[in-house]
Amino acid sequence: MKLINKFLLSLLVSLSFVGSCMAADEAPDALIKRLSQEILDIAKADKDIQSGDQKRVFEIVESKILPHIDFTRMTSLAAGKNWRDASPEQQKQLINEFRTLLVHTYSGAISQIKDQKVEFKPFRGAPDDTEVEVKSQVIQTRGEPLQLSYRLAKSATGWKIYDINVLGAWLVETYKGSFAAEVTKSGINGLIKTLVEKNKKLATPSASKTAAK
Repeated sequence: MKLINKFLLSLLVSLSFVGSCMAADEAPDALIKRLSQEILDIAKADKDIQSGDQKRVFEIVESKILPHIDFTRMTSLAAGKNWRDASPEQQKQLINEFRTLLVHTYSGAISQIKDQKVEFKPFRGAPDDTEVEVKSQVIQTRGEPLQLSYRLAKSATGWKIYDINVLGAWLVETYKGSFAAEVTKSGINGLIKTLVEKNKKLATPSASKTAAK
């Protein structure tokens, strides 16, 4: 759980909503750099977020972070080979529940943003690439820098993140193992049920505080 929280904290440090004026052809590294500063500014300046207002936190996560994530691709990758065996309705449920799971966990992690800053490594992408990796690190007042990489794919509306690497481990792979184990034990419907139950628990105030730790 601590590794997942590092993933989510890092994502929160590095993402925010650009708005409808964002150019669809904006370079992926430029996009991530701009978003990084915006989310840092929001988290540090918003008094409601700093005071722990969960409603405000949910609003920020929903409107300013999630639009930049390709949840369909992320969920299909996490489900692995089982994705092809799922019906369209099951796939829809998996996407919705996985999205909700991340919303709850993002909201628990957002209060941890205090005085971090982000530095970026040289970008190696070519102008005609449709999938790229952007590398960075989060500088903290205590401890070693947190190494980050982002996998992005180009869409008609701009670049979308579909995976994140923290300290050498990809977010999708982290979930892939637990998803596969659940499907083996109780099928795709069992996985959906497990996600639904986990989201219900995370929706309670006590669980939200626990997830943030």
